[in-house]
Amino acid sequence: MIRRPPPRYGAVIFDMDGVLVDSEPMHVDAMREVLRPFGVEYTDRENREFFGHTDLEVFGVLRARHRLPVDESELTRRRTALLIRLTRERTVPMAGVPEVPRRLHDGGYRLAVASSSAPELIRVTVDRLDLAVELREQVSGLAVGRGKPAPDLFLETARRLHVPPGECLVVEDSRNGLLAAKAAGMACAAIPCPATRHEDFGEAEFRLSALPELLPILLR
Repeated sequence: MIRRPPPRYGAVIFDMDGVLVDSEPMHVDAMREVLRPFGVEYTDRENREFFGHTDLEVFGVLRARHRLPVDESELTRRRTALLIRLTRERTVPMAGVPEVPRRLHDGGYRLAVASSSAPELIRVTVDRLDLAVELREQVSGLAVGRGKPAPDLFLETARRLHVPPGECLVVEDSRNGLLAAKAAGMACAAIPCPATRHEDFGEAEFRLSALPELLPILLR
C-alpha cells in the first residue's frame, strides 16, 4: 500500500533478518541453544521484546534477569559463532532476493545493509546471498552501541553512504526498526514478517507484502 507518491531517494538501507533472509527461526534456535546450558528457557515473548536490539543489549538484560554466570560479550561470541555455522548450512533468501537489490543497484541507488547482528554474521549472510557487490556497505549495531529503536545504526549507515538521512529509504520488518528509521529522519518501507505482522506500522510511508513491490515504487 502506497500512502503518498514517493520523493526521489538516493539510498536504500535494508535490514537483514526478515527482510533479506528468512532467519527468525534460526535466530531463536541459536538463542535457545546458547541459554540451554544455564537452564534458561528463552520464550517467544522474550524474543518479541528484543526485536532490533543488539546481542550485547539482549544478553545484558538476560544476564541480569536470569543471573547468568557468563558475561554478555562471551554469550554474544557463542551465539554469533553458532549463527555463522547455521547460516552457512541453511540460508533461506526472502522473496525477491537477490533480484531486487541487484536491480536497485543497477538503477543507480546507493545500497547498504544495516543490522543489529554482528559484523561477521552480516558478512557471511551477504556472501551467501551473492550480494557482496551490491551491499558493500554493511553496518552492524555492535559498531554503534545502541540497537533499534535508537537511530544510531541508520545514521551511521547514511554517513557511510554519503547520503543525507532525508534521502534514505529504510526497508524494515519490525516496529523497532520503523521507529529507528523515523528517529533518524528517514522514510520507511515496512514488510512485516510472520513474527511481526501483529505490530503497528502506521508511521511507515509504505507497507508492502513482499520485497518485489519496491521495484515499481523506486524504478519508474
